[in-house]
Amino acid sequence: MSPTLVRHQLPHSGSMRCDGPHAPARSRERTRDWAEIQERMLVPLYEATYDRLGVGPGTRLLGLGCGSGLALLLAAARGAQVSGVDADETRLELARERLTPDGMPEHTRVVSGGLEAAAPGDAPFNVVTAFHPVGCVSTIEGLTTSLTAAAGLAERGSAVVLGGWGPVERCATAGVLRVAQRLADPPSDYVVGSTGWLPSGRDDLEDLADRAGLRPDGSGRVACPFGYADMASAVRGLLSTGLFDAALEVAEQRQVEKELAEALHPHQRADGTVWMPNVFRYLIARTR
Repeated sequence: MSPTLVRHQLPHSGSMRCDGPHAPARSRERTRDWAEIQERMLVPLYEATYDRLGVGPGTRLLGLGCGSGLALLLAAARGAQVSGVDADETRLELARERLTPDGMPEHTRVVSGGLEAAAPGDAPFNVVTAFHPVGCVSTIEGLTTSLTAAAGLAERGSAVVLGGWGPVERCATAGVLRVAQRLADPPSDYVVGSTGWLPSGRDDLEDLADRAGLRPDGSGRVACPFGYADMASAVRGLLSTGLFDAALEVAEQRQVEKELAEALHPHQRADGTVWMPNVFRYLIARTR
């Protein structure tokens, strides 16, 4: 296995935009919150698609928006050769730690550059994943471009997995994420200029596949409940997603955290834990 991790400007890294002298520390803190609290919420989505595709030895997988690398680690544990790209260097650093725990073995190549730097040297990819939910993407055109470029690095007929939120009525977290929409002012700037949550349409994944020149080849739904040990963990976990970036640009963090906690209150159980059932959807498309 030769994991390759590349910094690439995807339209939806999910990372916080941090400015000022304490920005690097805040960015690292958010990355740790993502890796330790939030990222695991999507494991059922990762595992369901890997099971369906039979990911294992012989799989050469490229993860778009790989973040801190949990999905890549799960694929590598199945015997796959993995590569990943992401715009957030702090998340890539953590992914490198996870995938190369003993440093930099000779068989591991970790590079920094464009998407083309992730191209495998011996054979093209045969699986491409874009798990970061489409409902979180503010620039569909940018993601389309990245998917098209990634498809060019894959062999014909390769699987491309797209992830997205399920129906709003089956996602308890949707009501909480509307806080981000409400606090971001004006809403039009929120949609155009920032990474954030948008309700998913029924055919969003199919439309994206069509834009990228991919051929749909099956879909599925997976239960991905969001569960947290306490209210503080829930707030930290959700803020780490980057879905509240736009709200934090126009409101103080204290206000965002307060209103987020209020929205989470109906989902807090008697023992203090926070639990929100969600359904996520995935589409498997094929390169032409």
